[in-house]
Amino acid sequence: MTIMATKFTPEVLLSAPRRSAAVPNSTGTLALFTVSQYSFESHSRTYAIKVLDIRSRLSTQLFDDQTYSEPTWVSDTEFVFLKNGESSTSLLVADATKPGSDPYKIASFNTSVSNIKTKDIGDGTIAFACTAPTTSPGELLNQADEKTPQSTGKVYNGLFVRHWDSYVSENKQGLFYGALKKDGEQFKLQDPGLVNALAGTGLECPVPPFGDASDYDIGKEGLVFVSKDPELNPALWTKTDLYYVPLKTFTEPKPPFPQVVKTGELQGYTGVPVFSHDGTKVAFKRMRNKQYESDKWRLLLIPDVKDLSNVQEFYKTSDGEGAWDLRPEGIVWSNDDEELYVTAEKEGRQILFKLPSSPLKARELPQPLTKDGAVGDFHNLSKDDGRLFFTSSSLIDNSSYSIIDPKSKEQGLVSSSSKEGKSFGLTKRQVDEFWFKGAGDYQVHALVMKPSNFDPDKKYPLAFLIHGGPQGSWAESWSTRWNPAVFAEQGYVAVMPNPTGSTGYGQAFTDGIAKDWGGRPYNDLANCFEHIASNIPYIDTNNAVALGASYGGYMINWIQGHPLGRKFKALVCHDGIFSTMSNWSTEELFFPVHDFGGVLWENRDNYARWDPAAFVGEWATPQLIIHSELDYRLPISEGLAAFNALQTRGVESRILIFPDENHWVLKPENSLHWHKEALGWINKYTGLDTTGLSNGTENLRID
Repeated sequence: MTIMATKFTPEVLLSAPRRSAAVPNSTGTLALFTVSQYSFESHSRTYAIKVLDIRSRLSTQLFDDQTYSEPTWVSDTEFVFLKNGESSTSLLVADATKPGSDPYKIASFNTSVSNIKTKDIGDGTIAFACTAPTTSPGELLNQADEKTPQSTGKVYNGLFVRHWDSYVSENKQGLFYGALKKDGEQFKLQDPGLVNALAGTGLECPVPPFGDASDYDIGKEGLVFVSKDPELNPALWTKTDLYYVPLKTFTEPKPPFPQVVKTGELQGYTGVPVFSHDGTKVAFKRMRNKQYESDKWRLLLIPDVKDLSNVQEFYKTSDGEGAWDLRPEGIVWSNDDEELYVTAEKEGRQILFKLPSSPLKARELPQPLTKDGAVGDFHNLSKDDGRLFFTSSSLIDNSSYSIIDPKSKEQGLVSSSSKEGKSFGLTKRQVDEFWFKGAGDYQVHALVMKPSNFDPDKKYPLAFLIHGGPQGSWAESWSTRWNPAVFAEQGYVAVMPNPTGSTGYGQAFTDGIAKDWGGRPYNDLANCFEHIASNIPYIDTNNAVALGASYGGYMINWIQGHPLGRKFKALVCHDGIFSTMSNWSTEELFFPVHDFGGVLWENRDNYARWDPAAFVGEWATPQLIIHSELDYRLPISEGLAAFNALQTRGVESRILIFPDENHWVLKPENSLHWHKEALGWINKYTGLDTTGLSNGTENLRID
């Protein structure tokens, strides 16, 4: 029996169970995953580690201890995981076929350990790796010994000072390895314990602030990992390199010095290195431009890890652009190492592709295996089965586990957290899309989300949603922060255009926004609005609102000062830029350097040309400002300045500030407040029901 929500509200969105990706064991019979859920009644979160029986499609809870995390297979039935304390971490082992049994401890560490990986390297040995904070010499940082200074002052002689949502400390993350082997019935960590492969190198893995276990891999021949180039200023350059550390037993007390993998003219970000199953080859991806975070990823191969001078690029062309105009994301080898499976974004979907594992054999472009939704993590189903097990989502379903045969493309659903949207009262019929003429000789794509009770003979107010990035896109995927279905279930038709600068439509389209922030993208959006008004009769463009975050927030401020702004009844700007002239208060300086064509003092006109603050004299549409104090990417001063301008001009306006959130509002209670304010604001001006929304927050006061 499926329990359905009577209406998909913010509370339903935020209190729905959130499943992690599921990872199958080597026989393809079981898959481990975690699930968390927040209750607005008890104001608390529950968490569990579960196992899915892939054949029966039934799941069993193994543990509900919130200090447990990162379950990772070490055999067909056993898995290791972490128990996190205030200043320590324990490595535990449990059996997925014995729910309710107590785990046993392998080791404890006086620091926070994360990003664990395991690999069976033969002879009963399981190679183990993890990341953890280190001291200056590269030893595990004992967090219990950290002394609180008497002064809160922070002194820096270089960048970064702060990154994303925290001030940078002197402690770097190290990449540690070790070996697990059974002594009787239990795994033991072999001597000498955990060894830092990066000690004394000046390197760091994973790459902050978003690096994770995909920044490295372990194989029978050692470790490969990604790290920033220590010779370059990390705030000004994106360059990260791939390194190789040869290991045989993973008990080597002193690792060889990491060997850098040189890739010629490709000098930008490096990502997702993956060993082949036989351990001799490595596939990875890299960008060309070392000052551009959204350059196109190129797929690369090291045919023999013992010869790092031979690095081959897939679909390489003489002009350096590459024949495949999509951006590979995840990488998995086929069981026989003859094929690669990769995900890539294409026209609002995250598609799974296959191709030969050698650039010499990859004469045809990658073949798509899926069509709809957004494929996330994916794995070989088992060591003896050529099918793939993958996790995906869509605009109506927050988590699905499926199996696909790469040969026949036959696909079967194993488990859907929301019963394919039924639990939310959502259906595929609500999802639509259209193409419209852009500002130049090109077409632009937009996704559409309609109310569940949609009637084509009625008119619905427009919620015009503008994505951030700016090199990003709206996709047929689930989000707990900007979910189009939440707006649709309020009574809007939500339209999500992907204008110039968006990803998934070819690299030239993505690159087209550089030095043109308020130009082509704005004109694309204006064309989208006019297309809706002229071609979609069920949308009432006379009763429209627009909302955006990050670059989308910048565009809200830009729209506010231009003619398109007068066509909306209300605007919402989340963490947007008020003035491009102050964009050097951000932390990743390579971003404005690339997108505005250089440093501020040498290219002032490029920054000034697209400055929303220069058009404040035209601001007139009611606007809600939302900003967070831990947002170091776009500091709180941007939101305050916009609100100051609106208030001084007498424009109806309101500001919501979160002292404890970053660029994203992640805490459930704060997110609910965000939704009530944002929906209450737009509903007030479109005439939709504000019960429990704007009225529910109207009387909030600062105590």
